[in-house]
Amino acid sequence: MNFDHATFISPLTWRYGSDEMRAIWSEQNKRQTMRQVWVALATAQHGAGLVTTEQLADLRDQMNNVDIGRAQAFEEVTRHDVMAEIRAYAEQCPVGGGIIHWGATSADITDNVDVIRVRLASNLLAKRLRELLVVFKAQILATATLPVMAYTHIQPAEPTTLGYRFAIYAQDLLEDYRRITSLISSLRGKGLKGAVGTQAGFQEILDGTDMGPQEMEAIAMKALDLPYYPVASQTYTRQQDLHVQQVLAGLAASLHKFALDFRLLQSPSIGEWAEPFAKNQVGSSAMPFKRNPISSENICSLARYLAAMPAVAWDNASQAVLERSLDDSANRRLMQPESFLIADELLKRTTHIVSEMSIDKVAIQNNLARYGPFAATERVLMALVTSGADRQEGHEWLRQLSLEAWQVVKSGAENPLPQRIEDDERIRRFLSASHIKRLMDVSAYTGTAETRAKGMATDISAVLGQG
Repeated sequence: MNFDHATFISPLTWRYGSDEMRAIWSEQNKRQTMRQVWVALATAQHGAGLVTTEQLADLRDQMNNVDIGRAQAFEEVTRHDVMAEIRAYAEQCPVGGGIIHWGATSADITDNVDVIRVRLASNLLAKRLRELLVVFKAQILATATLPVMAYTHIQPAEPTTLGYRFAIYAQDLLEDYRRITSLISSLRGKGLKGAVGTQAGFQEILDGTDMGPQEMEAIAMKALDLPYYPVASQTYTRQQDLHVQQVLAGLAASLHKFALDFRLLQSPSIGEWAEPFAKNQVGSSAMPFKRNPISSENICSLARYLAAMPAVAWDNASQAVLERSLDDSANRRLMQPESFLIADELLKRTTHIVSEMSIDKVAIQNNLARYGPFAATERVLMALVTSGADRQEGHEWLRQLSLEAWQVVKSGAENPLPQRIEDDERIRRFLSASHIKRLMDVSAYTGTAETRAKGMATDISAVLGQG
């Protein structure tokens, strides 16, 4: 088969994801891992005296000599991919070929292979997520004290610090990192249990030896360094696949949240952030001036696709009829590699954005000057009450002044609210002009944001083992 750009190939084959992740999910790696499982099984059966030293050595010698073309030729005849690989492998092993897959069923091989690949892929994602958390930590520390306008309901609210905003994203991602590392430690293979999980076939061939099926299984799985379920049907429980997809979808949600916010903050109406933009990069084919947030939009697009995967995994888990049906096989061939390749791309893009993004401090200051005074009215109200004013009356004075000032700001003029509050005779009966000036300085109205942002940076270091 010749897969080139003259025919359809998945964008995940060449456009999205990394070569490292593609290698994990490659057909070559899949078949090599299948052979590793067969060698592990033969190793355990050798311990029982069923397989000779010469047979085992023959299998080991050819373990990495995968011939996909030959296997595909067999599959044209057998219409069975595992049987085709067995025949291709056996053809290469004149001494040991006859004992390959002895007592096993297809899922004994493919299910264990899938979990091995999921574990490798999850470890790669954990590495990528560590890299992202490190760059977030750097941004948190660099901006922990920088006041910025915060927004609720996509409306100006009160000031926060930029480092605290970064800490919010990082906190979600730190939880994702914990979930991924927990997932890795909990992954289990099917083991070697035969057609319906009873090990009846293995018990038959081991009859008369000093080894039972469970001991044989333990030896083989130890050789693979793969924990396994004590109970399985023809497959391991598809609840595990559902859990994997839920963890990946959770990560996608965290990254989508960040990317969507980035798109808002890059828009000219706020204009505080900007994606990396190469010297010769084109923003639009029609509008030469455009600098569209294409990387953030790509993250949102791919994350949306990844978010749909748990629904497929849920169906597979809930509709695994009796000891097994094959109606999950085709979608798992797509779902597993696609999910990990998409998550891989999401993490790579986000790391690039966070490490290379531009922060416009002038725009940040302008937004604070434009909208911050409205937030400062809360401080003025509290001070009025402390000085003896009626809280409800003070609230009405400030509401009227704020609405008048808002109309001025909407026209594009400078916010007149600080001066109007300072000039208001009702308010001046309780607060001095200097006191009002201090209260209207919203750059100091960020509460504990700085402390807690730096605390999140410390938490990241602790979880990642950076001291």
